[in-house]
Amino acid sequence: MKNLHVTTEKRLKIEKRRIHSLVNLLCKELNISLENLDINFVSEKTITEINKSYLKHNYPTDIITFNYSGNHDLVDGEIFICIKVALENALKYKVDLDSEIIRLVVHGILHIVGYDDVYAKDRKKMKIREDILVNLFEIDFKNLIIEYDSEDS
Repeated sequence: MKNLHVTTEKRLKIEKRRIHSLVNLLCKELNISLENLDINFVSEKTITEINKSYLKHNYPTDIITFNYSGNHDLVDGEIFICIKVALENALKYKVDLDSEIIRLVVHGILHIVGYDDVYAKDRKKMKIREDILVNLFEIDFKNLIIEYDSEDS
């Protein structure tokens, strides 16, 4: 997908082609078009800075998503995923890191196409859709992380 860019900060190597394939399948499953999407795998420091600048929260989080078009029929946005927080969540919820990365990519795209998780009712609807999509793709997208050194995250 030429309008999809996957970037990583230092100390992380990820199978970018597999992320491209996952996004392609998600777009088909959700019947949406991809206009432009940047998926950035970032450090704890970077995600905290983004969270502080844009959401006024001074702490790290697993994912921050921006929808640049406001249109929910196509994907035009940016996703920031903190690999360190993703790893912490994987340990907390007893899943492997690949499964957590898949969940976060799905979660970010769902946000871009209009799902929200601020209120309990919306969060439940989003979680159900997220679980369905993760279960659909999880088996096919293992071994996403090639190398991760958390020393500098």
